[in-house]
Amino acid sequence: MYSNALSDLNGCIIIPTYNNEKTLRRVLDKTLVFTNEIIVVNDGSTDSTVEILKEYPQIKIIHQPKNQGKGMALRTGFKEALKLGFDYAVTIDSDGQHFPEDIPVFLEEIQKNGEALLIGDRNMEQEGIPGKSSFGNRFSNFWYQFETGIQLNDTQSGFRLYPIRRMKDLKFFTQKFEFEIEVIVKVAWAGIPVKNVPIQVLYDESERVSHFRPFKDFTRISLLNTWLVLLTLLYIKPRDYFRSFKEKGFRRFFLEDLLHSEDSKTKKALSVALGVFIGLSPFWGFQTLIVLFLAFVFRLNKLISFAFSNVSIPPLIPFIIYASLKMGSYILGKPPLPPFKWDAFDSYKEFVSQHLAEYIVGSFSLALICSFLFGLMSYLLLGIRMRRSRKTGSS
Repeated sequence: MYSNALSDLNGCIIIPTYNNEKTLRRVLDKTLVFTNEIIVVNDGSTDSTVEILKEYPQIKIIHQPKNQGKGMALRTGFKEALKLGFDYAVTIDSDGQHFPEDIPVFLEEIQKNGEALLIGDRNMEQEGIPGKSSFGNRFSNFWYQFETGIQLNDTQSGFRLYPIRRMKDLKFFTQKFEFEIEVIVKVAWAGIPVKNVPIQVLYDESERVSHFRPFKDFTRISLLNTWLVLLTLLYIKPRDYFRSFKEKGFRRFFLEDLLHSEDSKTKKALSVALGVFIGLSPFWGFQTLIVLFLAFVFRLNKLISFAFSNVSIPPLIPFIIYASLKMGSYILGKPPLPPFKWDAFDSYKEFVSQHLAEYIVGSFSLALICSFLFGLMSYLLLGIRMRRSRKTGSS
C-alpha cells in the first residue's frame, strides 16, 4: 500500500551514510519493506560499510571517494534522484535514530495537503533526548523563524521529505551539517511550504555514531545563520513586503492591514510612527533593514512599518532634505541657509555636506515630529473607526 503511495508521488528514499556499520543494515532492511527505490550515498566510509552494501544489489549505491560531509552527500543523492526522474525524496539518517515505519506519515501528509518540504518532529522535550540536542534545536528554531517567519518545533531532524523537482533550480553552497538549515530556509524563501510531521526517535548511544563536531559544526551553523539573517533583512523581507504591498495595492493595504488587522490601535499607530521616523531619518540605504529589525524587536506590525518607512519616496527627497536643513539651522541658531540649485543632484549633495550638522539635527527633529503626528493621527482615526464599527454592529 505505502509502496504504491510512494510510487504515486514518484518518490524515492535517500540514505546518506558515513561509518554507521552498527545500524546501517537494520535501517536498510526496514526501509526495503516500503520500497526498492533507495539511493544510498556512502560518504567515504572507512569501516565495513562497503561490504554491507554489497549485500543489497537491488538498491542504487553511490560511493564517494572521500568524506565530504552530510550536506554534500544529500546534494549528491538529490542530483541522482532527479537524474532517475523522481519528484520527491525521503531522507533517512543511517545512525538508527529514525524509524522507517514512519515513512507513511510523510506520504499521507503530502497526499492530504499537497506539495511541501516536510521535517520529522522528534518531540525534543521527551525523556531521553540529550540536552545538547534539545538546546541546539531550540537555537535553530529561533533563527529559522526569524529568517522565514515560519514557526517549527524541529528544524534539525534529518528525517524529511523533499520536493526535489520543485527545488532543482535553487542554489546551495554548504556541504556539511549546515546544509540542512540552508535548504529549508531557501525552500521557504522560494514559496514552498515547510512543515513538521510527528515521528518517533531512538537515541541509543551504544549503537549510534554521531559525526557532529560541536565546535566546528556549530561555528559553521552560526556563520550560515549570520549570512541568512543579513539576506533576510537586506533582501528577502523587503522583497516580500514590496510584493505584498504591490499585490494588494494601497486601497487593499489600507483596508486590510491598517484598518482590519487583528492588531490593537496602539500597535498599529506605533508601527506607523516607527515607519515614518525611520523613513525621514538620515539612514539612507539602511532604512528598510533598520525598520524591519526594530519592528521585530518591538513586536510591531512589520508590513505597516515598512510601508510608512517609504514616506521618503524619490520625488520628495529634495524637499525632505531641505526641510531638515532649515529645521536644523533654526535649532542650532545658524544663519539662514543660502539658496542652492534644485535641478542638479550633485549641488544639493554638496550643499548637505557643507551643512552636515544642521542636516543631521534637523532630520532627526523632523522625523520625531512627523512620527509623533502620524502616530497620533493614526491612533485617533483608528479609534473613531472602531467606535463607528461598534455602533454599526450594535444597531
